[in-house]
Amino acid sequence: MRFGLRLPSFALGPKTASLHEMGTYLRRAEDLGFECAVSIDHLLLTPPAYACTWLEPVALLSALAGVTRTIRLGAMVLVLPLRNPVYFAKEWATLDVLSGGRSILGVGVGWHEEEFALMASPYRERGRRMDEGLEIVRALWARDRVTYQGRFYQFKDLTIEPKPLQQPHPPIWIGGGSQPFEKVYGQTVTNIDPVLKRIARYADSWVPHSSATPEMVRGDWEKILSFSAQVGRKTPLRKVYSNFTYVLRRGERPEAAAPHFKTFSGMDLDYWRTYYLLGEAEELVERIRARVEALGGMDWVVLNPLSFDTEQLERLATEVLPRLA
Repeated sequence: MRFGLRLPSFALGPKTASLHEMGTYLRRAEDLGFECAVSIDHLLLTPPAYACTWLEPVALLSALAGVTRTIRLGAMVLVLPLRNPVYFAKEWATLDVLSGGRSILGVGVGWHEEEFALMASPYRERGRRMDEGLEIVRALWARDRVTYQGRFYQFKDLTIEPKPLQQPHPPIWIGGGSQPFEKVYGQTVTNIDPVLKRIARYADSWVPHSSATPEMVRGDWEKILSFSAQVGRKTPLRKVYSNFTYVLRRGERPEAAAPHFKTFSGMDLDYWRTYYLLGEAEELVERIRARVEALGGMDWVVLNPLSFDTEQLERLATEVLPRLA
């Protein structure tokens, strides 16, 4: 099991962390054994789920490539249906080259309807556009003179340069699956089978929703295995657990974390305690273990401290990760 960070890359006006602060933080993370750092992608504010938005991920990760040494850099997750896949194939391949082959492409279909309306991308088409986008990006990265005839995208004899350093392509992580409280995120999804089929067909790694219970994760995994067999998948599918995190000192009250969660979250303390990792180290370890056991093991645990202050980073590295390892 490998450990990573989801970056607290909040766009907070004058309070936004500087590149120097981010670089210092991530070089310390490298020293502590964290192996990847990934960013969330939102174009707009998305209340009530979030009280802020995030820095644009491709620009952010390109900058971070120049101030880090070994840590892999990626998105978890980037909303692929909001982007033209041909342009994006060149954009992300450039990031992979500039980072020395350290990129991880995490993608999802997105959920905020206003973002899709603004980008003139029909919300109800996002799943099918995601499928075509993944097919296009992988094809353009793998070979030259590609021809594609899809419902949404068509081109002939197209070559994109540069190609990624990682061949045939950077690792593709796809997020999605069952979750409670869909309405918090503006969703009332009743059938997630198309999402699970997409994961079975295209993903190198699956990222379940952080709020999903162990029972939900286990049920989704059984379906993914079934869909993988149906499409004749030959390679094993890796698994990633991720969540927002705040490690309390022994005896510290949960309310102490509220000012930190309020930076990005529009929810309340009960929600944070229930669905995020808020508690003392021993409690957090047990909750993470429950997710790991639900899937019969985990390849990555990616935790999201709430600021670029290294105190939480150090606490994770000394109190949580050793117990998980």
